[in-house]
Amino acid sequence: MTSPRVNLLDFDADQMAAYVAGLNEKPFRAKQLMQWIHQRGVSDINDMSDLAKSFRATLLDKAEVLSLPIIKDEHASDGTRKWLLDVGAGNAVESVFIPEDDRGTLCISSQAGCAVNCRFCSTGRQGFSRNLASGEIIGQLWFAEHLLRSDPEAIRRIEKYPTPGWEHTGRVVSNVVMMGMGEPLLNYDNVVSALRLMLDDRAYGLSRRRVTVSTSGVVPMIDRLAQDCPVALAVSLHAPNDALRDQLVPLNQKYPLRELLAACERYLPFAPRDFLTFEYCMLDGVNDSDIQAKELVRLLRNIKCKINLIPFNPFPESGLKRSSDQRIHAFASVLLDAGMVATVRKTRGDDIAAACGQLAGDVVDRTRVRERDVHSAEIEITEVESNEQPIEWLKKLN
Repeated sequence: MTSPRVNLLDFDADQMAAYVAGLNEKPFRAKQLMQWIHQRGVSDINDMSDLAKSFRATLLDKAEVLSLPIIKDEHASDGTRKWLLDVGAGNAVESVFIPEDDRGTLCISSQAGCAVNCRFCSTGRQGFSRNLASGEIIGQLWFAEHLLRSDPEAIRRIEKYPTPGWEHTGRVVSNVVMMGMGEPLLNYDNVVSALRLMLDDRAYGLSRRRVTVSTSGVVPMIDRLAQDCPVALAVSLHAPNDALRDQLVPLNQKYPLRELLAACERYLPFAPRDFLTFEYCMLDGVNDSDIQAKELVRLLRNIKCKINLIPFNPFPESGLKRSSDQRIHAFASVLLDAGMVATVRKTRGDDIAAACGQLAGDVVDRTRVRERDVHSAEIEITEVESNEQPIEWLKKLN
């Protein structure tokens, strides 16, 4: 029986070099492959014209460049674009491109579903199926970048507001945020491999300042990320105390605020910016009072940070409501008056369910989240090695 072909999208630069060496080819062939695949967007090995014919024949037998099939392509009225991408076995993930005057931001998924199950996030309500492979993560950038290069509107924007190096790379996606489906740091190895490709000049050449990982607070992996691949870090906070955060972000029961903020302070010296971002979803009557704003000031006053207030994007199962604009701005005023840096995130793509917290895709849920009363359940999380599936260590809700 023949061995399955390897997906070349799964390899970062070091892995590609090792793969090419294993085929008894010279090291420069790895660089050529990286450029053909990631910079030029070529998936047909036959079209990689400066590779030796014998090498192409070997690759055709053993390898492929396999992107994710498109199930749906949606355009929002504000220019936001959302793709539903097939990752097999009944699972699909969503990626979102957000065009702005001075940047083009791609929001990428890291898992099919999510096991963390934050109360205000529709992805968590879908349950969890599996981690995405490195090629499935970077494949979202590969697909979007090269598709958008043929989009006249995207080209007009980048020509008017060029990002550094655009005239050499033709790059349309200038920023990447790991804020799609899933908790990135629970798929650590595959996410870091994809991050390294995003940063590699032989691939996408993005600045560390323009790549952001958002986490709900997996403390050991925050420490590892600081050493392995420090990029901009955004922490999903959403509450100023443990009692409330336990309800909104169940992971807090394992890594409470004291441990999380200590990890954030340890990360700061390695961060490409001189601050971290804390994300705070504004929930009517839950976490949006002036008293809670003052509590948030006390919690974060010793950490150099920006607080990003996010208007909640409602979905039926949450039982939650968005704070009023007046309440959000009053909350922000308390933070600003205390000398904190605070912004209110502009809602983008909500007419196609592409806004923050709305990504849901299609998930074959192995956690059976819909069968449980998530509001009264308790979660117990045990320590594991980073390569274990979250489903193996996020114990079933009682």
